[in-house]
Amino acid sequence: MMRHSMLRAVGLLLLLFALPVLAANGGMTLEQLATLRAVSQATISPDGSRIAYVLSVPRRIGVDDDGPAWGELHVASRDGASRGYVTGKVNVGGLAWAPDGRSLYYLAKRQGDEARSLYRIPVDGGESSVVATLKSDIRGFSLSADGNQVALLAPQPESDELKALRKKGFSQKVYEEDWRPVQLWIAGTGEGAAPRLVEVEGSVQSVRWSPAGDRLALLVAPRQLTDDTLVFTRVRIVSPEGRVLGKVENPGKVSDLAWSPDGAHLAFISAEDEHDAQQGRLFVAGRDGGAWRDLLPGLPGHVVDVEWRDASTVQFLSFEGVQARLGEVGLDGGAQQTLLPAEGPVWNSFDRSRGGDIALLASTPQHPSELFLLAAGEAAPRRLTDSNPWLADVRLARQEVIRYQARDGLEIEGLLVHPLERRGNERVPLIVVVHGGPESHYTNGWLTSYAQPLHHAAARGYALFLPNYRSSTGRGVEFSKKGFGRPGMEEFDDVVDGVDHLIATGLVDGSKVGITGGSYGGYASAWGATYYSERFAAAVMFVGISDQASLVTTGDIPWEQYLVHMGTWPWEDPELFRKTSPITYAKQSKTPTLILHGEADPRVPPMQSYMFYRYLKLAGQAPVRLVLYPGEGHGNARAASRYDYSLRLMQWMDHYLKGPGGEPPPYAIDYALPDGDAKK
Repeated sequence: MMRHSMLRAVGLLLLLFALPVLAANGGMTLEQLATLRAVSQATISPDGSRIAYVLSVPRRIGVDDDGPAWGELHVASRDGASRGYVTGKVNVGGLAWAPDGRSLYYLAKRQGDEARSLYRIPVDGGESSVVATLKSDIRGFSLSADGNQVALLAPQPESDELKALRKKGFSQKVYEEDWRPVQLWIAGTGEGAAPRLVEVEGSVQSVRWSPAGDRLALLVAPRQLTDDTLVFTRVRIVSPEGRVLGKVENPGKVSDLAWSPDGAHLAFISAEDEHDAQQGRLFVAGRDGGAWRDLLPGLPGHVVDVEWRDASTVQFLSFEGVQARLGEVGLDGGAQQTLLPAEGPVWNSFDRSRGGDIALLASTPQHPSELFLLAAGEAAPRRLTDSNPWLADVRLARQEVIRYQARDGLEIEGLLVHPLERRGNERVPLIVVVHGGPESHYTNGWLTSYAQPLHHAAARGYALFLPNYRSSTGRGVEFSKKGFGRPGMEEFDDVVDGVDHLIATGLVDGSKVGITGGSYGGYASAWGATYYSERFAAAVMFVGISDQASLVTTGDIPWEQYLVHMGTWPWEDPELFRKTSPITYAKQSKTPTLILHGEADPRVPPMQSYMFYRYLKLAGQAPVRLVLYPGEGHGNARAASRYDYSLRLMQWMDHYLKGPGGEPPPYAIDYALPDGDAKK
């Protein structure tokens, strides 16, 4: 939503929600949070004159049909002037410029399409036209250097026979056997060119055409199962006909591929070994694969994006601590240079023009992800987009980087969001927000979302603590492996040690501390509600782990659990799985606990929440509530589900950290929607 004055915004938001727009102190409301836009993808034209980007636009709750955010195609010039090219009820992705910079390619399923297709739109005027379509959704593509061919990735379509059977009611699923591979196709970019299938053994996850056009670099998994795509994907180099020209046996998880301009080398981001939980090492191999080398050995961070400056220099983006750095390194690992230091905006991706202009996406504590331009020869990037101008009229809380010592002396880093207002030196309630993974981390950028409404909570008088406990990324491989074979344990001790640090500073009331998080953060919330129950007055667990043994045997990532988290199987060390499971300590829980889960979650199956709910309910020591979201997976995608989650999270925290406590608040939520259908 755009506005040029607070009065106009108030009117629009009142129309949408029939609720006050601003908190009493001018802070952020949950209704405002639900309208936040963000730039999610960007690519710069070959001559650097324009940048195409995708703008994520949430649906209007209670007005639009429910669903995930829309993705619009916009193009910005170097001076920041921006124009929408494909807007409205669309979901655009996979942007790429034609080599001559006169048109843009993108993926979308538009009106009348049976599947997601590849489109092209002229940037100087004209309508979109279909370049390629297949019988299933096109997931990715790569243009040849001359622009005459395009490599396409799409799942193998269902046969006509199977479709006919499904219409007759035979819709059974055969678990982990009826998967279909993602196939590689090649098509011409001219009119009437029919795509041809390229036979590849396995399921293709990513494709990059070499500059010479004689080969393609692929990321290939053995099967299209989540576990395989996460930990067993490998680099393969094939000819346009599918002949294998080379292999790279990367040692673990892998992402991103980038050919050098001369096509002699291939850069990719990989894990250090099979026990490394996150790809973050910058590797380079030759055009025919084979041996690879680490260009940044011992980097105290994780590489997240890579481009080539020239045939002998690689540019990279790395998360280091709570910031991000843009740097470059030579092919021999020398000539290292920092282009943008690890400070200021938190860069999360970049793209480079032929002339050296660099487009970046970044957030700060004051705004979600926006588009920036680092022009060739300039020292600092310029921000080009302002997707939420109304934020200028919202009072935002102060966000601070904090560091403290864990009980064993290890230094831990995290973020502290201060309450928007505080009376003198009074102690305030605290909400601890634990990230998932654990192969993830918080950066010093924009952190507010539906599942962690930080600025809204701060406006309500809370402090919020976001710890990067041991096992987090951003501090190198050694730090990220510190929880290997010991999930929970010292990791969550770090969280409690951070709470003690904040209590010692005089900011936090130790009797009014809540904990929340999703996935591994949900695991931490369950741990806080049981093992550390005496420390937390409220817990909100989202898609979280409660029983380690059953997670391995019912979730879709058993090998990832084994290789990068546990290091053993339940039948090999049942005691480890027992003592690291929150249900083991359910009988001692006195923490009121709200549990929320998507019913279609394959990663952490909802049985984890059913089990936790039943254990706590039977123990009978504290209030517990379970809320399920039909159709949602490992995190909520639809606008209504997200808004409901935000409301329930804050209702629970307010009731037990600031309110009367005791019996749970009413389970029915007053959404105050425009049509008056407020209760559900």
